[in-house]
Amino acid sequence: MADEKKLSFEQAMEQLETIVEKLEEGDVPLEEAISFYKEGMELSKLCHDKLKNVEEQLAQIITEDGRTEGFSINEEE
Repeated sequence: MADEKKLSFEQAMEQLETIVEKLEEGDVPLEEAISFYKEGMELSKLCHDKLKNVEEQLAQIITEDGRTEGFSINEEE
């Protein structure tokens, strides 16, 4: 796997989707499934961190603009 810190959000999501598809097939050996699961969790965290960073940047931009404070992206859309 490429260095995770250099992956774009879209690349990380694509890799995560591929891992999910492999695990859903159900014919992956246990050791390989555990490896896929660990990699998927790391990619999931990477995506979450990238989204959180974007949310903080947007909040700062909007607050600096004076329009609103307490900006938050609802993750359950």
